[in-house]
Amino acid sequence: MTVHSYEGDLPAHLDLGPVVALDTETLGLSLSRDALCVVQLSAGDGHAHVVRLRRPDYDCPNLKALLSNPKIEKIFHYARFDVAMCKRHLDIVVAPLFCTKIASKLARTYTDRHGLKDMVKELVGVELNKQQQSSDWGAETLSDAQLAYAASDVLYLHAAKERLITMLEREGRLDIAKACFEFLQTRAELDLMGWSDMDIFAHS
Repeated sequence: MTVHSYEGDLPAHLDLGPVVALDTETLGLSLSRDALCVVQLSAGDGHAHVVRLRRPDYDCPNLKALLSNPKIEKIFHYARFDVAMCKRHLDIVVAPLFCTKIASKLARTYTDRHGLKDMVKELVGVELNKQQQSSDWGAETLSDAQLAYAASDVLYLHAAKERLITMLEREGRLDIAKACFEFLQTRAELDLMGWSDMDIFAHS
C-alpha cells in the first residue's frame, strides 16, 4: 500500500482511470452541522490518494472535475452520505456511482453485517483497522495512522465491487441495484432538505 497525501486538491494531471474508489472523512455525521474535511481516492492499484481539503472555501477544481466527470464511475460504501456531503460543500453532483453497501444488502441477504469492515473481510479477505474512524479529521496535519485508515477505506472497493456484481448477476438483482444507485442523487437531496429520518414512501 502506498499513500499519497495532498493539501487542498489533487495534482492537475493525475489520471486514476475510468473507475475510482472514493470515501470522505467529516467532523461528524450531521449533514447540516459537520464539515467535509478529507476525500480519499484509489484506482484499485494499491495506491491511495488522500486530499486534506481547505475550509471553508473548498477550492479544489481538480478534485471537483474528477468527482463530477460523467465518464468516470465512482465506487462508494454508503454513497448516500458522501454524495450529500459533496453536494453541500463542493456544490457538485457525483455521478455515475456504485454503492457497495446497497449492493451488499441486495446480494448478501444471508447476513445483516453490511458495514465496510465485515464486507471487505468476507469478500476480499482483508481485515480493516477502524481505530481512527472517530478521530479529528479537521486537524491541520493528518497523522500517519489517519492516512493509513483513510487509504484502507478505498483500497479494496474495486475488488469488493467485482465480487458483488457477480453475486447480483447470479441472483438477478443487478438491474435493481443500478436503479438504486441512480436514485441516490434524489435521496441525498432529500437528506439535505431535512427528510433524512422520514420515509416519504411509507403509508404513515
